[in-house]
Amino acid sequence: MTGRLATLRPLLILIGALVVVTIATWGQPFWLDNSIIVAIFALMALSVGLAYGQAGVLSMATGAFASIGAFGTGIVTTRLGLSPYVGLVVALVVPPVLAWPLARAVLRLSPLPLSVATLLVSLVLEIAVREGGDVTGGYIGLSGIPRLSVAPSPQAMHFLAWGCVLVALLLYINLMDSAIGRAVRTARHDALRATADGVGVPRLLSSVFASSAAIAGLAGWLYAHHLTYVGPDSMTTHMSIQVLLMAVVGGARTFLGPVVGAALLLLVTLFLPGAETQGMVFGAMLVFVLVVMPNGIVGSWWFARLRSIDGH
Repeated sequence: MTGRLATLRPLLILIGALVVVTIATWGQPFWLDNSIIVAIFALMALSVGLAYGQAGVLSMATGAFASIGAFGTGIVTTRLGLSPYVGLVVALVVPPVLAWPLARAVLRLSPLPLSVATLLVSLVLEIAVREGGDVTGGYIGLSGIPRLSVAPSPQAMHFLAWGCVLVALLLYINLMDSAIGRAVRTARHDALRATADGVGVPRLLSSVFASSAAIAGLAGWLYAHHLTYVGPDSMTTHMSIQVLLMAVVGGARTFLGPVVGAALLLLVTLFLPGAETQGMVFGAMLVFVLVVMPNGIVGSWWFARLRSIDGH
C-alpha cells in the first residue's frame, strides 16, 4: 500500500494544489478562465511529456492533433448538428489513428529529421484548415460551437478540465509503472537491448505516440467547447513549440513537470505586455533551465525529493 501511495504521489500533490486553486478562484470569472486554459495546455504538455519525455519522440505536431480534436468536434456540432460527446469520440479516435502510421513512417529517423517531418505534417494540416471552405470555416473558422451540458458555467468547466488532467495523469502514471512503461524506458535508452528482450520497438513507440495524440485531441475538444470558437490560427505550429517549451521547462521526463511548466509559462504570459517580450522571457527561461536545470524545474529538485517512480 505504501508503494502504491508513493507511485500516486504526483497525482495526490496535484489534487492538493487544485483544492487550493479552486478555493482561490471560486466565483472569479477572470481567474477561472485562466485556470481552464492552464488545464487545457497542461493536457497538451502531458502529451509532449509522454511522447518526448518518455518515448523520446520529438514531435512538433501536438498542436495539429489538438486542432483535429477542436475542428472535429466543431464540425460535428455546428455542421452536422450532433452531440458534443460524438465530437469527443472524434477527438479521441482520429488523432491517434493518424498518429500511428505517421509514427511508423518517421520513427526510423533521428530526432532532428523526425521533428522536421512532424512539423511538415502540422503545416500541411494548417493549410488544409485554411482551404477547407465551409467545412472548416476557412480563414474565418468555426463559431457557435455549443458549450457542454455537463459544464455550462465557468466553475463547472474548471472542474471538468482539471478532472480530465487528473484522469490523464493517472493513466500516464499507471502506464509508466507497468511492464509497458518499463519497456518504453528501455527502448528509449537502448533499442537493441529492448529488441533482444522481445520488445517490438517501432510498434511500442508508435502506440505511445498515438496515445499522446489522443491526449492532445482531448485538449482540443475542451478548447473548442470552452471558447465556443476555433479558427485557423487557434492551434498552430507555434502552439506546438509553446507546449514543448512548457514540458521542457517543467521537466518533460517527470509526471508533474509538464503541468508545472504549463501553469508557470501561462501565468508569466498574463503579466508580459507583448509578444516580443514574451518571446524574450520564454527564451531566457529555456536557456536558464537547460543550463542550470537540464531535467526541468521539477526534475531537478522537487520531483527528486518526492521519490517519483520514473527514476530520473
